[in-house]
Parts: sequence; C-alpha cells; structure tokens
Amino acid sequence: MSIIQKSQTAFHMMAKPTGYRCNLKCEYCFYLEKEHTIHQDSPTASQTMSDATLKRYIREYIRSQHSQQIDFSWQGGEPTLAGLDFYRNVVAYQQQYADGKHITNSFQTNAIGINRQWADFFAKHNFLVGVSVDGLQSVHDAYRVSVNCNPTFERVQHAIELLTEFGVEFNTLTVINDKNWDKGRDTYLALKKLGANFMQFIPLVELSPASQADNNGHYTPMPNPKLMDFSVPAHGYGRFMNDVFDEWCRADIGKVFIRIFDSILAVWMGYPASLCIHSKECGQAIVIEANGDLYSCDHYVYPANKLGNIHLHSLVSMATGKMQKRFGTAKSQKLTEQCKRCEVYSLCYGGCPKHRVLSISGERYRHNYLCTSYRQIFYHTAPKMQMMAEEIQRGGIAANVMHRHWVMLET
Repeated sequence: MSIIQKSQTAFHMMAKPTGYRCNLKCEYCFYLEKEHTIHQDSPTASQTMSDATLKRYIREYIRSQHSQQIDFSWQGGEPTLAGLDFYRNVVAYQQQYADGKHITNSFQTNAIGINRQWADFFAKHNFLVGVSVDGLQSVHDAYRVSVNCNPTFERVQHAIELLTEFGVEFNTLTVINDKNWDKGRDTYLALKKLGANFMQFIPLVELSPASQADNNGHYTPMPNPKLMDFSVPAHGYGRFMNDVFDEWCRADIGKVFIRIFDSILAVWMGYPASLCIHSKECGQAIVIEANGDLYSCDHYVYPANKLGNIHLHSLVSMATGKMQKRFGTAKSQKLTEQCKRCEVYSLCYGGCPKHRVLSISGERYRHNYLCTSYRQIFYHTAPKMQMMAEEIQRGGIAANVMHRHWVMLET
C-alpha cells in the first residue's frame, strides 16, 4: 500500500491553518471561492490559525483517536503561509499531548515557498510532503501560475530538488484537466523524471458558478449544469489513468506507487478501498478551518455542511454526531438505479457525491459525471489486478506480474 495512507483511524482530520489563502492563483482552484462563502462573520477569516485553536485541535484530535499512530494532515490554501514557527509549535504541542502515541505529519504544498530552512525542518521532523505539480511543464504552467501570472514549474522543480537533497519523503499530486487528459504516459514519465515514486492523480470536475443554485448554503447543482472549460472530459480521466496503468505495468510495479491503483488492488484483495471516493460511505475525512470551524469534507466546505466550532463543541461530538453520519450515509442512499445495477458497483460505489451532477430521465438522483471514466479504469485494470491479487495470495509479490507479462508475450 502507498505511504499516503499512514493513519488507521475512525475519522481523519485535514487542517487548513491558513484557510483559503495562497501564494498562487491557479485558475482551476476550487478553494479560492471560499473567500466569499465561508466564515464571513469572523474577523480573523483571512488570518493564520491562532495558537489557542492550534493547541486545542492537537490535544482533542490525539485524544479522539484509538490508534497508536496518528497522522496530522496540513493543507490549504497554502499551508507554508503559516510560517515555520507555526509548525515548530505544531511539533511541540504534538509532543506535549502525544501520551505515548506515534505522531506523523503530512503536508500538501504548492512548494513555491520551500527553501533550505523548510526542507531541513521537514527532514528533522519526518514530515511526508505532498507536492502539487502537473507533470509536464507546459501543462503545469498553463494553470498553476503566481499571483502575477508568472509560470511556476521551475520553482517547483527546484523545491523538489531541495526535498531530495535533504532526504525528505515526498509524493506528487497531479490534476487531470482539459489540457493533459490525453497525455497520461507522458505525464507519468515526467513525474518519474522529477523523482516521484508515490503519485496521486485528481480529476478536475468543476461547475460554472451559474450552474450552482443558491439553496440555503447547500451545494446544489442545477439540472444539466455547465462545467468549467478546464474540467476533464467525462471519458478523459479514464483514458489518462489507463495510459498510466499500462506504462506502470510495463516496468514499475513495486517501484512506483499510485494511489488509485493501490486502492483498486486492495479491493481485489478483499479489503476496503483506501480512497474515500470509492468507499461505500464517506464522512471520515473532516476539515478544520483556520478559525476552528469544522466541515463535513474538503469538497463540502459550504455553510450547510458546517458541523460547528472546536471552541464551542468537542471534536468527537462533531465528527461522530448525527449531522456527519447523515452526510456519510447519504452517499450510499442517493444512488441512481443505473449505478446500483452496474457490474463494477462494488469497486466504485458511485464515486464522489460532489461529482454526481448528471440528470438522467426516470432517475430520482443525479449520476456521476465520471462514470464513463471509472468503468474504463475498472475494466481495463481488471485482468492485471486479478493476476496481482492471485500472486500475492500465493505468497508472491505484485511485481511478478511484470515477468509473467513478458513471458506471455515471448510465447
């Protein structure tokens, strides 16, 4: 399994200590809109998480978990904007409240602010760093630009070199959009060239603002919504991932780890999917904003999905309360009949509810925009996944499939 999945907890928290603030202006970023939609009544909405909020969060999160290993996840916006002293306090508070538990930290960043001091800190405290990079320089620089609209690929590349120099464990997060969906193999090879051995690929599906109805703070797509032009085509994510899969199977099984493939193989082995989008229910990945507000999910930071504030309610009561349970079970309850009858339903479970935007005649609920892609991925990967699962069950390793593949070709 990928190192991305470090924590085995009843629920996982993602902290956004700088909220929506960022030092880039990526055209496709869904979180930039949060400046206009969340905690407008808070005078510190655009500031860094306070020391009191940080201390309370760390203490309550550690106490809420039954596992002996607890992962703290720091994201944004851009989390480096909180400054190094903030994370020095993070480590100090974690040590203060650890109570014998093993604490780890993962940190998702655009890497623009990483210098030798940051790299040294990450190395000393064993942070797992996720770097947002779209693989090919031309694709990356098309959307991932600075606030002055300057390209950023070379700066990210330099940051990765620093992380490598200091021995920091890192993985990459790549957005699949309208410009790279047909460049799966080239993107994968470009990420390998950067030194990435752990990769995550995220399909970009964003509705135009005019296609989202104002429904008392709920996320409510209008019928037949228009997608933003930078969104991946409905079939494009499948095309991209299958091209990556073929190249990965050729030479890199056991050497390079790709999160969606880890998750699919886990299901073939009889385990639950490690990706929340392919779990039967969701609601175990909760977000805490800079001012202490909790939301049901990173993709549902809307007023209607606010669970409360850590200074007013206990973390456990919000994370395991009725409101969050309803949010989690709605995923399996609000499915199209077409989805329920699908042959790969047990691999997919309808995908992320945020992507259920298609209206189908005769159906009560919306269908997932990426259905075509998911079917492509599950059918294309099935023969090799079955071979890998059987190999592991016999006591071998998944990489043996590569040898079997070449033997079959030679014969």
